[in-house]
Amino acid sequence: MAVTKRVRIYTEEDVANHKSAKSCWITCRGKVYDVTGFVPDHPGGDDLILAHAGTDVESIMKDGDSHDHSDSAYDMLEEYVIGRLGTEATVVRDDWEAPDDFHPEDTNSAEDFEKTQFLDLRTPLLQQMWQANFSKSYYLKQVHQPRHLQESARLFAYDIFEVCTRTVWYAVPLIWLPIAANLFLRSMLQFNAPIPTFLSDPLLPLSLTSTVTLDVFAKTLPCFFLGNFIWTILEYGMHRFLFHIDEFLPDHSAFLTLHFLLHGIHHYMPMDRLRLVMPPVMFGILQAPFTRLAYILFPTPVANGIIAGSFTFYVLYDCMHYALHHTKLPAYLRDMKKYHLAHHYKNFELGFGVTSKIWDYVFKTVLPV
Repeated sequence: MAVTKRVRIYTEEDVANHKSAKSCWITCRGKVYDVTGFVPDHPGGDDLILAHAGTDVESIMKDGDSHDHSDSAYDMLEEYVIGRLGTEATVVRDDWEAPDDFHPEDTNSAEDFEKTQFLDLRTPLLQQMWQANFSKSYYLKQVHQPRHLQESARLFAYDIFEVCTRTVWYAVPLIWLPIAANLFLRSMLQFNAPIPTFLSDPLLPLSLTSTVTLDVFAKTLPCFFLGNFIWTILEYGMHRFLFHIDEFLPDHSAFLTLHFLLHGIHHYMPMDRLRLVMPPVMFGILQAPFTRLAYILFPTPVANGIIAGSFTFYVLYDCMHYALHHTKLPAYLRDMKKYHLAHHYKNFELGFGVTSKIWDYVFKTVLPV
């Protein structure tokens, strides 16, 4: 059966969720059928078909002792086809162990697409996601099974858009550390007296560094450390409750595409060097509501110190995230590398901490490695 946008790809779990007279699905020979309208008219009675609702009926339809169906019965069944069962790739597994020197084999793009009919790594991925012909269940199964390429897979057909989706790791400290330093200086200066806003005079703190005293430094430093602490909560919380919002994700291509852009692509291609840190635009969007909240909750000097601490730890987080995927590391970081890779290759529903396991222990989401 040819796969088009109108013929969706489902999982066995999708089918199993439809096992009542109000919604009765079955599978046969790899195809998915919605036979709800046929249940009252089934020659063997509705009880017989409902007894096998949500399951595969190929064997029972061939069972001569029960009732060997004729060719016309199979022809009639075709009137109710709504899709087919997808073929699962299997990379993530419970017994996976991270070696010290992890170098996964490259994915054969042609064979992978022929087998799974999920995403063709040889063509831009975003349009394929937007025109998705697979269910949410099938998407989540596939996107959490890693693929590996020598070069980054394209998201967009046009280079002008594609370049915005790829970020070298050192762009993060180059952009966000100067901003964090500026906010730290502003915090110290504002503990002395009001100064113009960042937008009206962004470089003002540099000209006033000579006026900074130990007293204002002592006031800003606790705010900075509080920002460090707040970032660790945000790191865990956003990873677990935003990036892995799988259970509450609506089964619609628009939401699947958004999920794919936010975090799905990272699980789909976890060793892609140019998609391991957040593009500056994405982090700029994600940080906006949190920094706005800081200015609402705290006086401006305190808020700037907190934001400076959070941004600094964000830089640490993203650079460490890159290192966990691609760098030989000292003992503690080596342990965190195995822990994080296990999140990708062993169990993506546990192990949300990247820089530490602290909040995984607190919320009982530690991943045994």
